[in-house]
Amino acid sequence: MKKIDIQPYDERIYTEIKSRWDSIAKPLDSLGRFEDIVAKIGAVQGTADPSVARRAVVMMCADNGVVCQGISQSGQDVTREVAAWMGQGTSSVCRMASAAGVETLPVDIGINMEGSPEGVLNMKVRRGTRDFLTSHAMTRAEASAAIKHGTEIIRMCKEEGCTVIAAGEMGIGNTTTSAALISALLGIPAQEVTGRGAGLSDEGLDRKTEVVRTAVSNLMDEWKETAGSTDRSSSEYAFHALCCVGGLDIAGMAGMFIGGAVYHVPVVIDGIVSAAAALVAERICPGCSDAMIASHVGREPGMRQIMKELGLVPVIDADMALGEGTGAVMLFPLLDMAMALYKDGLRFNETEVGQYVRLGSDADD
Repeated sequence: MKKIDIQPYDERIYTEIKSRWDSIAKPLDSLGRFEDIVAKIGAVQGTADPSVARRAVVMMCADNGVVCQGISQSGQDVTREVAAWMGQGTSSVCRMASAAGVETLPVDIGINMEGSPEGVLNMKVRRGTRDFLTSHAMTRAEASAAIKHGTEIIRMCKEEGCTVIAAGEMGIGNTTTSAALISALLGIPAQEVTGRGAGLSDEGLDRKTEVVRTAVSNLMDEWKETAGSTDRSSSEYAFHALCCVGGLDIAGMAGMFIGGAVYHVPVVIDGIVSAAAALVAERICPGCSDAMIASHVGREPGMRQIMKELGLVPVIDADMALGEGTGAVMLFPLLDMAMALYKDGLRFNETEVGQYVRLGSDADD
């Protein structure tokens, strides 16, 4: 991967926004993490007057060859069907996005079909990945192309006026690719990061876990042989892991997170697949987590470990596992309310009440 220089977000603007929060007639820090999120959005956008008015959710759709190992209740035809619903505006995320004033952009980055469903942007790299239990899921060129597409989408959306973008996905088998990447990158045993996905029996979960364990073991053996190291922290190792056990949807979303940092657009993480992509992006391009916003704690295992690794704290904890970008979309109405207070809240200097003084950890009592 070509090295990408990331400029950190503007700490001066972050501090300015936090100071403006303190001027609002309320106890200090009483809106909790929402105050931090608004400050971060402004710091990424480069303005103390941040905006979430024009927002979109991009759904990266792709198939995963590992499905042939019996790790999912559904077949690859479901990826194609749900992507078609997205193109029609009738899928779960589309309905929720409509209610939240969020634009939707479904992208075919690797659906296993000729062409793309109507209404879905065709950026297909290949018709699904290979079975990662028997070979690398993607070549280096394919993974690079998917990352580049994701970065390009952020640029396109910004040029069209979007100020914040959510990273969603659709792809049968992608909780398996996510589990494998999390295990490979964080060194967590497969059984601790592999979940039931869209619904598996105990037997199915055992099979899925063993597939993840075996694939990651093979990946590490190859890495030791080629790199002469067991170090998991390098950007080259992260890219190697992505090629070995990742998915085109994950690579595309990783590109989105990198693009968010490059083009100064906050990108919202959704559930476990989106979070795995965020982890890959940060490992490949350190510093891009400065432009990431966490939305919710998904049900799939491994989510909290990724958030800790990225230094992010989600604000929604609702045991969700729908995917598509739905959890990220749910964050926007909450941000609207926080932003309304930030922009138009009554200031202490407009009242006869003295402004609170920050005295320490008990300042909001």
